Amino acid sequence: MKSEPFVKSDRAFPSSSLSTLPADILTVFWGDWLELRARIVQVAATGLISPLIYIFAFGLGLGNTLDRATTPPFGDSYLEFILPGMVALSSMAISFGGTTFSICGDRLFSKTFEELLLMPVHPLALYLGKVIAGIVRGLMTSGSVILVAVLFTGKFFSFINPLFLSVVILNCAVFAGVGVITGLSVKSLESVGLYNNFLIVPMSFLGATFFDPSTLPIALKIIVYCLPLTYTSISLRSAAYAPISQFPWYSIPILLTVAIALAFWGAYKFSHQQD
Repeated sequence: MKSEPFVKSDRAFPSSSLSTLPADILTVFWGDWLELRARIVQVAATGLISPLIYIFAFGLGLGNTLDRATTPPFGDSYLEFILPGMVALSSMAISFGGTTFSICGDRLFSKTFEELLLMPVHPLALYLGKVIAGIVRGLMTSGSVILVAVLFTGKFFSFINPLFLSVVILNCAVFAGVGVITGLSVKSLESVGLYNNFLIVPMSFLGATFFDPSTLPIALKIIVYCLPLTYTSISLRSAAYAPISQFPWYSIPILLTVAIALAFWGAYKFSHQQD
């Protein structure tokens, strides 16, 4: 008799399940943390390579030429200008990539994802548990880049302050959420490469990591400001170098709105997931 594939049916969750949501989230996160803690150094170093290449190639190489021709709008040099963008880029890449491959590995290779779907917890707890694990991954790598930034600039409090770190965490939450939804949607690891090539790589260069978006023509400015990484990059620069009165506060509710929308979408995906 041909066996039917496992199908996670639509389930009605009583309101009482929301009362256990924090404990359920911690349970889901703890499963990922047990695997993650054994690879802390690896995770922290993996996302450090690309930012270091960009720092040396653009910040020190191209930056020396640009510094003789113009003054950057933030920071004392072009290197200082791009360092917050490198923090944004690294937190995005690892939060997305680590979360996506973690779910894909469970779904497509180890075949343990069904066990997660069978847990008697709310779909939102499944989503948030995975996102928190993605945030931790992103903070590990962005923390390494922040350390590099402090060593290059000597400006400790520019990069280690509550506003700067809050924006980094929010950015990790957004792209870990994108990673969860991608991991639930793809049918193979090759499909992950498509998302990376058409979403993450273009955003790495167009998300205001290397330039000031306010100087762009209006047509390009519309495109750039549609990318969530743009709001992270400009917020981190302001948090690092500008007075608090010049901080673009509008970026916080925009990123928060994206994160909340992804949470609803992710919970829906979990509640209708078929594997």
